[in-house]
Amino acid sequence: MSKFHILVVEDDAPVRNLITTTLKAHDYGFLTAADGQEAVMAAASHNPDVILLDLGLPDMDGVEVIRRVRSWSNVPIIVISARSEDSDKIDALDAGADDYLTKPFSVEELLARLRVIQRRLSQMEDQSPHAVFVNGQLKIDYAAGCVYLNGEEIHLTPIEYKLLCLLARNIGKVLTHRFITQSVWGASWENDVGSLRVFMATLRKKLETSPDGPRYIQTHVGVGYRMVRVE
Repeated sequence: MSKFHILVVEDDAPVRNLITTTLKAHDYGFLTAADGQEAVMAAASHNPDVILLDLGLPDMDGVEVIRRVRSWSNVPIIVISARSEDSDKIDALDAGADDYLTKPFSVEELLARLRVIQRRLSQMEDQSPHAVFVNGQLKIDYAAGCVYLNGEEIHLTPIEYKLLCLLARNIGKVLTHRFITQSVWGASWENDVGSLRVFMATLRKKLETSPDGPRYIQTHVGVGYRMVRVE
């Protein structure tokens, strides 16, 4: 883990100190930024492995930081914010964030989310070069970590990609909320079902032409989700 470097973007000193103390205790390398301009410059200069980003920064909204970083980098971005409305989460995810933690949060949950990012990056390196999944007009190239719909590549965040791959590898099976959250986040936290609902909404927006009649991902109310086999 000592080779994993994290950019912490947080203007609240106590919260920033909590995060950096936790990272130091678990042998992560880190650097900090207290505003948006500093964050963008640090991301460009130091090329971190992950960015932990607060949305309420003094000089610009964190969503704008995400947009600027996404214009040239695919570095995983985990938002840590006191904003808990679904609309705030969707705005951040649509801008290119990969995960969303709501304050107050536990350090154990933060560490679990970081481990998920690490595992996904490792899995991308280890994928078989010939592994391709096809379902109707949906294609997943596991080796390249790319997803195509109707022949066009679509951008998915790491969490969206992991959800899609999980559903694809279990096509036709109903996966429970608990199974999905444990598989994606490494544990089943209280607010993960709400986060799962948001991620599924953004994933469907990219995959489904008609949200009223989903073609690929079917909801089983109160249970979970299933990928439907499409001819």
